[in-house]
Amino acid sequence: MKQVRLFRVLGLAAITSMFSLMLAAQAGDRLAAIQQSLNSQFQLTSITANRSDIVTPGSEVTLHKEGLIMYEVASPLPPSNTYKNGRIVQGWGGLGKDMAIGILTPGSGSANDYRHRQFVAEEKCWVTGMQVQKDGVLFQLYRDAHHYTSYYANLKIPFPNKKEIPPVDTVMQLVAEVLTTDFQGGQPAPDQGGQPATFPEPAQAPAYAPIAPPASAPMQEIAPPPPPAATPPTIALGQTMDQVTANFGQPTRIAKLGAKVIYYYTDMKVTFVDGQVSDVQ
Repeated sequence: MKQVRLFRVLGLAAITSMFSLMLAAQAGDRLAAIQQSLNSQFQLTSITANRSDIVTPGSEVTLHKEGLIMYEVASPLPPSNTYKNGRIVQGWGGLGKDMAIGILTPGSGSANDYRHRQFVAEEKCWVTGMQVQKDGVLFQLYRDAHHYTSYYANLKIPFPNKKEIPPVDTVMQLVAEVLTTDFQGGQPAPDQGGQPATFPEPAQAPAYAPIAPPASAPMQEIAPPPPPAATPPTIALGQTMDQVTANFGQPTRIAKLGAKVIYYYTDMKVTFVDGQVSDVQ
């Protein structure tokens, strides 16, 4: 009898173990699917090691909720934000992060020694990292050169039920409540309506009856004057985007870096600040 009971216990343990492995595999597959969907929607932006500037622009995103706090990039750690009940809050996780920042700050400093900035709805920023965790999605956000200061922060979007991994569509809808993509990979936005620009056909010149020269006047052939030499296009600081495109045509690629816009041509890169040329390389 003891052996029968032992076999039953071992069999039940084996079944339980196999069931747990199946659940873990399913959870891993669903997490991987969520990560893949996020990667297809948000292209990451790469920044310099000291977080002072953007190296390669990715997806520019719009923030749709109030309350996001960012610290200047000189802070040793970014602040922690959490999307909860339709609001972005800091909570106990934010206080713990501030204590860690104080420990890592030389001397007797604290998190208050670094500039803080609270973002409002419809402001824009960049995504520098995404990680799908068992209980939610963690975003690393970056805002470049706002009044000569760059900022960064972490934003956690928890799953509705921490013990259950929701379907991919549910997660993407939850993320869209907070962040949506505006601009990807430096590609220019399409024309209005996504349709190519159209231009009216040139009007045809009216037909006139040829006038015969007088009989006594001999016909003389007059050579047309040589065409004027083409003036090469020029570019100068302070020119507008319309002036540049009028001289050089549409760029092959456009990148928006916060207050800056960069036009990429085959052999030239033009940087605009506030709509005017500020640098040519």
